[in-house]
Amino acid sequence: MITLHIEDLKGETRAITVSPEGSLMEAIRDNGFEDLLAACGGCCSCATCHVVIDPASVLPLPAMAADEDSLLDGSDHRQESSRLSCQIPLSSELDGLKLRIAEAD
Repeated sequence: MITLHIEDLKGETRAITVSPEGSLMEAIRDNGFEDLLAACGGCCSCATCHVVIDPASVLPLPAMAADEDSLLDGSDHRQESSRLSCQIPLSSELDGLKLRIAEAD
């Protein structure tokens, strides 16, 4: 099991413990974070699973693909550490990851 620290749009942070399977988007969605819309279900076509990774979290994330980068370019809320949570597979290496859900565009 791994622990993720997720800040919602109200600024409240909640830690969740999940199995290191599936995607980060699925873990957030399946643990009751209604701020994360995940409208496309994880196929990297909508950017409604936009999160901002805490820059202090120096954990190994996969490189960003061109389609993810392109979708994030359309967001008014993109930051340097923005990612689409559907593109981050969960693994034991992500234990302790801190992030916040980005505002929807």
